[in-house]
Amino acid sequence: MNFLFVHQNMPGQYRELVQWLAQAGGHRIYFLTQRRDAPQIPGVETRIYRPHHRPDGKAYGLSKVWEEAAGSGFGAVTAAQQIEAKEGFRPDIIIGHVGWGELTFFKQLWPDVPIIGYFEYYYNMTGGMVGFDPEEPISEHAPYLNHARNLVPLANIETVDLGHCPTYWQRDRFPKSFHDKIYVCHDGIRTDKLLPDPKVSLRLGRLARPVTRDDEIITYVARNLEKARGFHIMMQALPRILRERPNARVVIVGGNDVSYGKQSDHPGGLRGEMAAKVGQEVDWDRVHFVGKVPYPEFQKLVQISRCHIYLTMPFVLSWSLLEAMSMGATIVAADVAPVREALTHGETGMLVDFFNPDALAAQVVDVVARPEGHAHLGQAARAHVVENYDFLTRCLPEHIRQINALVPEDKRIS
Repeated sequence: MNFLFVHQNMPGQYRELVQWLAQAGGHRIYFLTQRRDAPQIPGVETRIYRPHHRPDGKAYGLSKVWEEAAGSGFGAVTAAQQIEAKEGFRPDIIIGHVGWGELTFFKQLWPDVPIIGYFEYYYNMTGGMVGFDPEEPISEHAPYLNHARNLVPLANIETVDLGHCPTYWQRDRFPKSFHDKIYVCHDGIRTDKLLPDPKVSLRLGRLARPVTRDDEIITYVARNLEKARGFHIMMQALPRILRERPNARVVIVGGNDVSYGKQSDHPGGLRGEMAAKVGQEVDWDRVHFVGKVPYPEFQKLVQISRCHIYLTMPFVLSWSLLEAMSMGATIVAADVAPVREALTHGETGMLVDFFNPDALAAQVVDVVARPEGHAHLGQAARAHVVENYDFLTRCLPEHIRQINALVPEDKRIS
């Protein structure tokens, strides 16, 4: 089959699916992206496209998102047109993310080619990040700006033949009129590779010896250290955690940028702001900021962790939570709806009020102090992910079924 994947940040949510299709053989696969440092995947032809237009800084706020999406969409479809003309490639199916408008015009180029669109998030005034934090008041313009941001999925639900959401919580953010056209299935977690490792060891800066599972290692992981992922709450919990567990070390993974929400006014970003706030109460010799780490190092950190902290406002569930569950981590997480879909309090992890740093600290201290009393949580978490989110046995078959339903019988994946 001829596949065209479209995602501005290749491979995005298609990391496992694209690799599997390429390794299976018998397919011709092209990937359109804006990412110039995109990973080279054997068997995949990567092509870079440039947005045809970008709005300037003074663009009208209510149309700026659509203006940028239209520029990306026209840039992507123009690149696809050139691929067909110069390389003779015409897809049997197009699979891509709708959020940046990249798929918007493909039906104008290839009306009969089916499209599966990834619908990641719909902006509402309730139930999500907007209005969740009482310390961040909602602007009077927020309802209008939110609705304007939704113009892209509203246009693309008519563009695609089928929509895809990774979780029911995300699907339910969209209007009910979308639901019959969207199938729910996670991107998939490689539980066959993400395993517990009782013999794991790892070197941390400032330490003469490697740390092992015998050490009291607490981990926190996010793409960036920001409020959307509860970094400020975790930092406020640090003094009590370190005070009550004098041998514990906290390893913090993440960059100092902002992926979602407002940036801190502090010159050192949110990390600098929170360090100033709790600085006198924290033993910094036992706190390790390691930035963004290679994936194998992330795995080792989770495998070695006695307690893994996952905090998020009501927003898209991070792969890192399910990956940590797959590796049998004992997890303390925010008690919010997207997390509750994947993790059950007292069965596969422990949930705490997002806004209560003291409750977070108390729960982490208890997990670290009594590892034997919480060992069942990691075991059950892994079993749950294997059963519901495993790429090869659970997610891949469903994705193939949905793809096959849209293409002629002679093109289907066997």
